[in-house]
Amino acid sequence: MDYSRFIPVACELADLAAEVVRRHFRTPFTVETKADLSPVTIADREAEQAMRRALARLCPDHAIIGEEYGDAARTDGLVWCLDPIDGTKAFITGRPLFGTLVALLDEGKPVLGLIDQPITRDRWIGCRGFGARLNDRPIRPRACPSLDRAIGSTTSPDMFARPEEREAYRRLHDALALMVYGGDCIGYGLMAAGFSDLVVEAGLKTYDYLALVPVIEEAGGRITDWSGAPLSLHSRGQVLATGDPRLHAPALALLEPAAAPH
Repeated sequence: MDYSRFIPVACELADLAAEVVRRHFRTPFTVETKADLSPVTIADREAEQAMRRALARLCPDHAIIGEEYGDAARTDGLVWCLDPIDGTKAFITGRPLFGTLVALLDEGKPVLGLIDQPITRDRWIGCRGFGARLNDRPIRPRACPSLDRAIGSTTSPDMFARPEEREAYRRLHDALALMVYGGDCIGYGLMAAGFSDLVVEAGLKTYDYLALVPVIEEAGGRITDWSGAPLSLHSRGQVLATGDPRLHAPALALLEPAAAPH
């Protein structure tokens, strides 16, 4: 299938979400706490509603998985996965280090991914057979042959909740030249565009990581769980992404002892 024909759909979804997000950014609003203790705002909910309405019009036969309004009854065939604001903590504190995530899955495999930063207006798109682009320009990760030369990133060291995850993160952290913090999905997009070399995170949900896969893989990088398995609807939220594929095996060797069972 030519999945690139769905790129205009993904872009329309991101445009609709961006209108909502820009309207609420750095304005007073109520922050609620969800059952999983993560924050949510009116912008998260309105943006997902706008995207769902558009999909009902553009792709009525496709299923939808979304952070704020739940999962579709089926996951076979073509399924859209939506995260209206990945990085709500950054959004509520006025920091433009969050993004809207849109993924298209075919039989559970991510084939199209979009990362959109509505304030800086940066947009990454990756699609199977199409390549990866940032603001319509092709992107590639940079070369980095070894961990001791690599710049890594993660949203927060607090993501590593279990003791074995914290220890695995410490091992990888100590092997790198530099680690930077913050960014949520933006960190993955910047790595794919050659500004860093590795991203490691844990505790992610389905809608947090599926859109990242086509962007990174089509750019030429690698992204898996901590055991080296491809990311899917059933992954346990531990993610390792590397720009230069040569970094992946040595990084996995430091993380695998803490890999969650499948």
